[in-house]
Amino acid sequence: MPADPVFTAAPVFTGDFASPRQWVAGRSWAYPDGGPVNPGDNKLDHLVADPAYCRSGTFRATRRPDGLWDTGLLTTEDSEEGFLVRTGDLLRTRVRLPTEMGAWPAIWTWRDGDQEIDVFEYHPDNPDLLELSNHVRGGHLYRRDEAVRPGGWIDLGVEFGARHVVWTLNGTPFCRDRHGVGRDWHAYLIVNLSVCAGRYHPPPDPDVTEMSFEVASLTVHRPQHGSDVQGLREVPPCP
Repeated sequence: MPADPVFTAAPVFTGDFASPRQWVAGRSWAYPDGGPVNPGDNKLDHLVADPAYCRSGTFRATRRPDGLWDTGLLTTEDSEEGFLVRTGDLLRTRVRLPTEMGAWPAIWTWRDGDQEIDVFEYHPDNPDLLELSNHVRGGHLYRRDEAVRPGGWIDLGVEFGARHVVWTLNGTPFCRDRHGVGRDWHAYLIVNLSVCAGRYHPPPDPDVTEMSFEVASLTVHRPQHGSDVQGLREVPPCP
């Protein structure tokens, strides 16, 4: 396998979750009317701007008396800097997966009602499974790996190529989707912890009142000479 492509380009964005210039907390146009709830997506979320829920890099959710959960979300949309990921960019992140049933962490992109690429989604009821999706041009994949487990740390990378989106796990590129995002794609970043309402994955256990996942780092790299996907021909196509 070729080396992790993310190391071939200098970062153009280094996530500082405490920065109000980079990130807006507690609202997103990916939710109806910007939030705070999104029951149509089978979520128990009630977004809050409280920095204790997201600004440290630990994204938290706590149970409310009304059955919803106060949850942490950060997005670059509507922020002062308004950073956009673009075609050819490479995103790298290190995350600690949650342990609690019903937790639904994700890092993804969004703009104007779509442009969604899921860097990852995770549900502890499928303890060794990552969900990776290209909603821009179609394509969804499940990745099972012994490194993926509740409470475990993993390193993820995604290259948003015009013809291929390439996912990397713990330094090894393992899948190119043969769809890509097109030449002019661009989108905002979202990092959040949602809570499952039970339609597709189990809701939280009744005695659980708090859950969390952690993002230790998030960087975006922009190659100076076009996409690095051409150097990843050995990466197998997604099944």
